[in-house]
Amino acid sequence: MADAAVSVAPSADRLPSAPPDSFAAVDLGSNSFHLLVARVDGGSLQVIDRYKEMVRLGEGLTEDKYLDPEVAERALACLERIGQRLRGVDPANVRIVGTNTLRQLRPETHFVEAAEAVLQHPIEVIAGREEARLVYLGVAHGLAIGDERRLVVDIGGGSTELIVGQGFRATLRESLHMGCVSISRRYFAGDKISTKLMDRAELACALEIRPVRELFRQAGWTTATGSSGTIKAIAAVMAAEGWSDDGITADGLAKLRAAMIDCGKVSALELKGLSDERRPVFAGGVAVLRAVFQNLAIDKMRASDEALREGLIYEMVGRVHHEDVRERTVATLCRRFDTDPEHAGRVRDTALELYKQVREVWALSHDNHPKMLGWAAELHEIGLAVSHSQYQKHGAYLLRNADLSGFTRQEQDALAALVLGHRRKFPIDVFMALPRPVRECGRRLTILLRLAVLMHRGRSASAEPNPQLEADGETLRLRFPTHWLDDHPLTRLEFEEEGARLAAAGITLDVG
Repeated sequence: MADAAVSVAPSADRLPSAPPDSFAAVDLGSNSFHLLVARVDGGSLQVIDRYKEMVRLGEGLTEDKYLDPEVAERALACLERIGQRLRGVDPANVRIVGTNTLRQLRPETHFVEAAEAVLQHPIEVIAGREEARLVYLGVAHGLAIGDERRLVVDIGGGSTELIVGQGFRATLRESLHMGCVSISRRYFAGDKISTKLMDRAELACALEIRPVRELFRQAGWTTATGSSGTIKAIAAVMAAEGWSDDGITADGLAKLRAAMIDCGKVSALELKGLSDERRPVFAGGVAVLRAVFQNLAIDKMRASDEALREGLIYEMVGRVHHEDVRERTVATLCRRFDTDPEHAGRVRDTALELYKQVREVWALSHDNHPKMLGWAAELHEIGLAVSHSQYQKHGAYLLRNADLSGFTRQEQDALAALVLGHRRKFPIDVFMALPRPVRECGRRLTILLRLAVLMHRGRSASAEPNPQLEADGETLRLRFPTHWLDDHPLTRLEFEEEGARLAAAGITLDVG
């Protein structure tokens, strides 16, 4: 069992509750698990509690994407400690995200479900470019406000994020498959450090960077900032050894590399400022950063204390104040795929009206439920940009595989399922494949979307009849004004056909 590397404010037994305006972010990285509890005061974070533990989850990832039982046990024990600290925070103000290793894990491991049970909170597995955006958001809040374009580099256990941004907005993002744990396992697992091994490790990293090298070199950035434990550890060693008195420099990295080769062994690394915990993955981290410096022509980099978890908290605060980046992402998609905004808006308004009528009976009370339904309505026709034939499948594919800023992997999968299920055959197997917490609500939201789409099948801008919807378990009663269906026989026929399709989803639809 790994010992806790803790930077602590009040201990768990002294934090029975946090202030009501506090937020908690947990970063489940491939090397370390981090907890940050803070409140935002005047645009700055006031830290209430911190906790960090080097779990090295990435060490336990097998070639077939399962998790070594001993590492899984170590991780769950750490999450139990983090869970205790979270119990004093309003659950609505908690976000827990998993990064590279959790992205790779097979669903059959059920590790995420076990971790959620221990934490008593859901875990969001985020894509690499979404991780990059959140890292930049956290780092940008810790930098002086200015108009210059900035390069931000975050070296994690299993991936490295490169971001160029201006102000608080990332304009160029990439996530590369290299990190301090993965490179250390691949090149320094035998405890040996040599010129040949360092050359091979740096060359492998250069190959990862190569496809985006020119893009980032020509992005017009003027300053470079690094975040993550790896970069802070390298900066600390350079300062302690006297190789740089201001951040990380290319010359300092060359001296660090030479000193490590002179040591000859990972276990023999006795560098000033290097902790015992960091030592096993330090060589891999140095190889990654050296490759980044060389390939992106960086001379100097400052180290930031802010990273992903700070970005998560600023994002949560933004959502509280109705600055949800997901809204901007949906609007961008609608423009890109040239959807009909007026028709999509009518479908959205009808779907949300139906939602209001059944949300309590159908237990659809989470803040995210109406948002997901509204976004699915706005995006339900994006597949038409590919082909009209089976456009719901094209739309689902785009949503499942695109880089959607602000959305987690689970949210993208759920949004894709709603769009896929908005017409024709009800894809019950797709919903059964969703994580259990969103499976049932996703199925029910899709049914509401289907009804709204049918009501606007004629694409008329005139007012619809505003039917009343009642839910009694798995039975829906849709009531139109008297004689309205008699005057619209085509609509009646369509709803009769819809009733047959919904039966596959276990729903009885009674229209009258």
